[in-house]
This record gives sequence, C-alpha cells and structure tokens, in this order.
Amino acid sequence: MLRLLLLLPLLLFANACQAECAPHKLTEAAQLRLSGDAVMIVTHATSTHDARFSTKRGIDEAVRFAKSNKIPVIYLQDDTPEAFYFMEDCTPDYWVSSQGGEISFDVTPTHLYIVGGHLELCLSATLHDVLYQWARKAPRNLTVTYFMDAIYSNGKLVEPDMPFYNDFQRFIGVVTYGRPSGEHWPKLSLLETMGVIIREDHEMEFLKQALPRWDTTFPASYRVELQLNDSVKKVLRPAAGWRPPTLLFHFVDSALNFTVLHPPSGN
Repeated sequence: MLRLLLLLPLLLFANACQAECAPHKLTEAAQLRLSGDAVMIVTHATSTHDARFSTKRGIDEAVRFAKSNKIPVIYLQDDTPEAFYFMEDCTPDYWVSSQGGEISFDVTPTHLYIVGGHLELCLSATLHDVLYQWARKAPRNLTVTYFMDAIYSNGKLVEPDMPFYNDFQRFIGVVTYGRPSGEHWPKLSLLETMGVIIREDHEMEFLKQALPRWDTTFPASYRVELQLNDSVKKVLRPAAGWRPPTLLFHFVDSALNFTVLHPPSGN
C-alpha cells in the first residue's frame, strides 16, 4: 500500500505530461493573417517523432516566451494521433495542417522563431518554405531564431570525419539502446548535440550544415550571418554596399535565455 501511495503522484504527473489537447479547429492557409514583426512556428511537437520528450520542456518554455511577448504562435499538425502531441499549452493562435512541415500561408513577419520539429526533416521543410517566401519580398533585414532545446534531431548530419563523431555515436547509442529501429527512435535535442560537440568552432561548423539552402534562395545582395547565443556573428556571405539587407540565423540554447524580448542588433 505504501508503494502505491508513493507511486500515485508519479502516475498523476505522467498523465498530466501526456494530457491530450481538446478537439480544435484547423485554420485554412488562406484564412491565416499574421501581423507584427515576429511569429513562432512549432513544427510537429509529438512523441511519435520525439519519443523521449527531449524537447518538451524547451517547447513549453518557447511558447510561454512567445505569448508573454505577444508573438503569434502557430502549431503545425500532421496525421499523428492528437494524444501524442505533448505541448503544455493547447491554445496557440492557429492550428494548421501540415504533413511534412510544409507551409502554404503567407509569412509576413521578418523574425521567425522556430521550434518543435525534426531538424533534418519537417523543420527543414518549414524553413525552406519561409525562406522561399522571404526571398521574393522586398529586401529587408530578416532573422530566424532557433531555440535548440526545443528542436529534435536524429544526428544524420554528424559525419564520420567530424572530430566529435565517436562521442556522438556513443551518446546516441545510450539514448537508443534496446529501441527498435525506425523513425520512432528517440531523438536528441539540438542542445544535447551541442553538448556532445562542446567546442564552439566545431558547433558553428555543424550548425552551418544544418541551415536551409539560403545560398540558392537569396540573391547576392543579401548579407548572411550565423550567431550562436551571444557570440560574435559569423559572416557566411558578405554583400556589397553600406548596411545591405541581412539574413541572420541565430541559434539560442533556450527561450529561458530570454527574460524579455530583445531582437538581434541591426533589425
């Protein structure tokens, strides 16, 4: 009996963590209108793809950050049963159907906060669609902020010739030990991957490989930069002229790093 009493709070906590959002209406892309200069897109925050809930806390904090700063939040939903979506907050501004992370609504804000998805797959599709739209609008400063504790990854970008390859393989081997193969393997959060890499110069090189194809999307008139937390911005491609339009990819450990909204300098 004592054991049952001790286990009861844990069982209640587990049920709360996996509480299913109530039935909700999906917004048609043509009806979605965004205002303001920032938006957060949450791509497939589900235990179908992140079986160990490695990004749940990060996603919850990211959504909390967005709402506290009046940034619209969009949840992308695929055909995963709703019971497997693990966001604490079930009331985004919009729920939108998206099977592979693709988007067909107009993204007018110049600052995108991206969380929740598979770095190499659905989240990548979301980013490619946003960048494709942005590149066809009038030139302006643009920012993509990644909250790394809210993005999951299968490590496919870690190549055998990378200096941290063996460390990564050992770590992912522990995480996936005894698990069946396939897409349901537990993922690492991107922040955990950074913890394996450790050296900042190696982290920056890895993150460069994770970026969407900005080089084939944006004209040469755009300056492109990469930043990790508050480090010095690395110029991936310079541009002619004084203060050219700039596309910044900003990787941040967690939304918990931001106590108040502070857009990157230069925007």
